[in-house]
Amino acid sequence: MTSHSMFRRRVAAAGLALAGALALSACADNAATAPKATPGASGGSDSGSGLKGPDVNGDGKVVIGVLSPGDINDRGYYQSFVDSADAYAKEKGWTVVKRGSVPPSDALTAARALCQQQVDLVALGASELKTAIPASEEPVCAKSAWYVPMQGNIDQTPRIVLSTDDPNQSMLVAGYAAGLKMKAAGHTKAGFITGLKADFSVAASTAFLAGIREVVPKATLTTTYTGDFNDSAKAKEATQAQLSQGVKVIYPYLGGATDASANLANAGGALTLTPGTDRCDSNSPKFDISVMFSPGDYFRAALEEFAKDNLKMGTTRAWQLGVDPYPTVKICDGQGDEDQQLAEFIKKIGSKEIDPVAEVERLG
Repeated sequence: MTSHSMFRRRVAAAGLALAGALALSACADNAATAPKATPGASGGSDSGSGLKGPDVNGDGKVVIGVLSPGDINDRGYYQSFVDSADAYAKEKGWTVVKRGSVPPSDALTAARALCQQQVDLVALGASELKTAIPASEEPVCAKSAWYVPMQGNIDQTPRIVLSTDDPNQSMLVAGYAAGLKMKAAGHTKAGFITGLKADFSVAASTAFLAGIREVVPKATLTTTYTGDFNDSAKAKEATQAQLSQGVKVIYPYLGGATDASANLANAGGALTLTPGTDRCDSNSPKFDISVMFSPGDYFRAALEEFAKDNLKMGTTRAWQLGVDPYPTVKICDGQGDEDQQLAEFIKKIGSKEIDPVAEVERLG
């Protein structure tokens, strides 16, 4: 749902409840991890802060603190971030403190609480929590590095590393893959169900439609904003409404409500896509296309650099479809030459033969 991003963003979900600062300590078993490093505007050391990963604060242990705006047990976009942190932290003998469903309005307070627990790295699960970033410049966080997925505009500062992709790329390709399936079945109606009506979700819908129209020029897209990425009841209501309108492809660009929407779409005979992760092996719900821009994949790579003290604060890591392993899109059960057509389309984006932004403007 998430920009990526996600992206992403990307896909992102709005949080629900906020526990107090004390609740953070109780969530230490809910782990998530983020990269750390030496600040530097162009990848070098910043003589001002001198943060060194991974034991940034020099207390002899490595603690990663993660804040997520969404459900960290959603089996999708938000959980992937936490799972990557947990897995890598276990390999390295690090500790992870995590907290999900953090409202953006409480992100700054939650980040300060993490820093008070002497975390070496503050990792934000999605850019909705960018309101926490000012804490990176405060004394309470002076001995913590920051990892921030960027979907949308976030100012680069010396105390954070930004991780970004171009959601136009993955959403355009998601639409192209859906278009291949629609053309084969003779369908022209697709649906897009998401939460908040925000810049990133509107842009994702527009790019998705553009991708479909690469293959099915007269295709239409019904977009529904439920107002909540995690509310399953609202997601099912929107899904049923779209099915009733004859929609044959439904993209649940959601967080915790993804499976509720996808299961209902399955029952109604509509094809479905994933919002960020590879779930081609899932049977309940069944997905026809995996759209992969998982923050966990990017985060894992960043953590590996953090462990080597190679992740530099004050820099941005941009992930390119058709060049890097992620983001990417795959058809779960490609028929005929669908896989080949999709691979060629992705390759053209990677080589810049196709400009996703121009295509979205032309067809979206």
